[in-house]
Amino acid sequence: MDRLRTLGSAVALALISVATLGDAAVAQTAEPNDYGDPASWLCLPGRDDACAIDLTTTVVGRSGSLTTEAWEADPDAPIDCFYVYPTVSRDRGGNSDMTAGPEENGVVRSQLARFGSKCRIFAPLYRQVTLAGLFSQRPEGGLGYGLGYDDVLDAWNHYLENDNEGRGVVLISHSQGSAVLIRLIAEEVDGQPVQDRLVSALLFGQSVEVPEGEVVGGSFQNIPLCQAAAEIGCTVTYASFRSTLPPENAVFGRARPGMVAACTNPGALGGGPGALDAYHSSRSIVGGDTSTEWTDPPSAIETEFVRTPGLIWGECVSRDGHSYLEVTVQADRTDMRADDIPGDLSLGGGGPSAQWGLHLIDISVAMGNLLDIVESQTEAYLRR
Repeated sequence: MDRLRTLGSAVALALISVATLGDAAVAQTAEPNDYGDPASWLCLPGRDDACAIDLTTTVVGRSGSLTTEAWEADPDAPIDCFYVYPTVSRDRGGNSDMTAGPEENGVVRSQLARFGSKCRIFAPLYRQVTLAGLFSQRPEGGLGYGLGYDDVLDAWNHYLENDNEGRGVVLISHSQGSAVLIRLIAEEVDGQPVQDRLVSALLFGQSVEVPEGEVVGGSFQNIPLCQAAAEIGCTVTYASFRSTLPPENAVFGRARPGMVAACTNPGALGGGPGALDAYHSSRSIVGGDTSTEWTDPPSAIETEFVRTPGLIWGECVSRDGHSYLEVTVQADRTDMRADDIPGDLSLGGGGPSAQWGLHLIDISVAMGNLLDIVESQTEAYLRR
């Protein structure tokens, strides 16, 4: 099946349409948010909110067989997850408001909610740099600075003081959210007493820097890269690209001189290639739908999520100044599934933009692996 799959065309349209809104920016108040107010959170434990959704999945086997995989959250999970979402807001102006729209509510479907089977989920709303703001008024110092960072820091401190109660915590983020968390971890966690509660940091779609050949240093001085599933207090990080060579102007996988962008393959933390256990969604991270035929001949799939064991492999590679997770679809004549996966960002309807890689699916492309890693890390943390 030779098809062009461009999950994220809605993202491209959003980028194009909001690029002209910078001049109409609505001034944002700098008053601190009240994170004691549940309305300041996108997801909280035990609440009927954006994370309380149906994650039933259709598993597509090599023969084209379809089976249903049920899912449920664990209200008694022994650890917590604290999540900062990527750039999704279409609000007018440079910073978003504190009202969750379809974009904020939708991004947790593919990136976060499934972690509810392993941890209690805390996801603050924050006044992030909007899609419009990326073109008009990015804060000095980058996306890890400004009003959005201040909000997440306030939310983190509120969580620690009122909800954590000494529990282990996994920090999860993507894109702009990772820029925010990389700074927060460096300034508020790394080498601080609270580091003892860090189960792991899962930071995607931004560069966590390390000296070449090293697993610590650079962005963090005391928090190494994860090299085994049962290792705790470490970082899993990567930006994903297809196995075709990324262009020289690739947005992700770059670092400052003397450093490299760290890459840890969730399918093989110790190095080398490994199978990626993806949970594909029919929705892009900022809304919109796309249809994909997952079997040949096509079969009707009723669930929003699709899992394709053994179809995708990943390996961390370094080429032309970029370090990234290279994603390969293992299609062959005996496999009755799709010979490609969705995940490319298309700009202006002109086809996939290779410089962005598989940014839209950085997390979902290895969701099953990440869940297994968090489960192993939780067991190790509790034994400690």
